[in-house]
Amino acid sequence: NLPASLLGELIDTLDEGGYKRVAVVVDMRSGASIAALPAQVKRLRERVGDLRFIFLDARSETLIARFSETRRRHPMASEGVSLQEAIQSEREALEEISALGVRIDTSELHPNTLRNWIKDIIQASHADSLSLLFQSFGFKYGIPIDADLVFDVRCLPNPHYDPVLRPLTGRDQPVIDFLEKIPEVGSMAEDIRQFIARWLPAYQRDNRSYLTVAIGCTGGQHRSVYIAEWLARRFADQARVMVRHRTAARRVSDRAADAGGVFGGVVGK
Repeated sequence: NLPASLLGELIDTLDEGGYKRVAVVVDMRSGASIAALPAQVKRLRERVGDLRFIFLDARSETLIARFSETRRRHPMASEGVSLQEAIQSEREALEEISALGVRIDTSELHPNTLRNWIKDIIQASHADSLSLLFQSFGFKYGIPIDADLVFDVRCLPNPHYDPVLRPLTGRDQPVIDFLEKIPEVGSMAEDIRQFIARWLPAYQRDNRSYLTVAIGCTGGQHRSVYIAEWLARRFADQARVMVRHRTAARRVSDRAADAGGVFGGVVGK
């Protein structure tokens, strides 16, 4: 963890040493200097160009559980300040910072999945264009807090009730075949595509680096996965596109790690 106030000095030292790639972690232990981070990031982007900013977040109940399990003290906790109050204070202090780049809700993520998502972000080609992140999730696990747009597809027929399709995901061909036969599925997907296409230029004019579109069904395994993949293919020639599957990834993360794979990835340019 690097104090935010030393970020500029670190880059100067690395430049002198000829280093081209470096990862820096900054958190609330930087104290009051954390408030200067947005201005420092802006200056660094103007200076080095290719700078990726990743903000890791989690729901409050998840953070409370993690602090309880590790028995670590929150950096903003003190006598008379509860852990929940400290977390809320941290959220308020980091609100501006959370918008500097891509935000990842780690609440339900397997470590292997998080690692692969970060690799995708770092390895994606850098350009001035906005990156589209399509993310599937299950409403029963909560709405991801890193989403900019949320679409609910729970009204569509659910493959879960077919015993053959139940253990599969929306990326498996039998599930794809099942959903593609239903007119409402195609209509829903097309309506979402048109909405995003209509407003994407406005987000691009806002100089955003990332736009996260979350597609939710009940369990996050079939319908939302299928539509997220469908949308990613439709926008692949218009923007840098990435796909995440929050809930379904938990079911296959161990298998994907063993095979050296990732459930999700970069689709577009």
